Amino acid sequence: MFVAFIHGFLLSLGLILPIGMQNGFILTQGALHSRWSGSLPAVITASICDTFLIALAVLGVSTVALHITWLRYTFGAIGIVFLLYMGWSTWRVKNAGESNEISSTAWTAKRQIGFTSSVSLLNPHALIDTLAVIGGSAVAYTAWTERIAFGIASATVSWLWFLGLSIAGHMVGKVALRNSSLQALNRVSATMMWLSAVYLGYVIYSFK
Repeated sequence: MFVAFIHGFLLSLGLILPIGMQNGFILTQGALHSRWSGSLPAVITASICDTFLIALAVLGVSTVALHITWLRYTFGAIGIVFLLYMGWSTWRVKNAGESNEISSTAWTAKRQIGFTSSVSLLNPHALIDTLAVIGGSAVAYTAWTERIAFGIASATVSWLWFLGLSIAGHMVGKVALRNSSLQALNRVSATMMWLSAVYLGYVIYSFK
């Protein structure tokens, strides 16, 4: 069990380190809120979503589900539409205004939960990492105790990582964001969402 736990921990740590859309959003929310606790909805949502995907991968359910054609296509269509809409909404966001109060641009809990759910569950990179890489690695463990230990370690990395990201963003990110163009940042984020929507379509509809 110990070897499986270490394996899951190190594998998940390597997969989660790159700063993609999910990580970047949590880092930004940590910086935008006047209180660190304001970014907790994003942190908790991302952690729960990752834990859910890891559980599906470890149990082997994800592989079966992705081979059901109509389910895969439906999932892909919903994901593409959602990412296109979120990109459009983010592109249209204006700067905070003349007051330059960075806290006024922070997202509400409801909006954080909705966006974090989309980039966690519909992001093709996240799906490939959890369902394919983690799921494929979990198959190496035939004993359920070892497989569960592997899954717990993988989920633990997500919870610790997202919590740490929000704290880091809150500590060092506020000054950087205050001196930058939030509108430009929003448009970069929107472009990333649109590109992810295109890539999600490619991944889902070319899956074999």
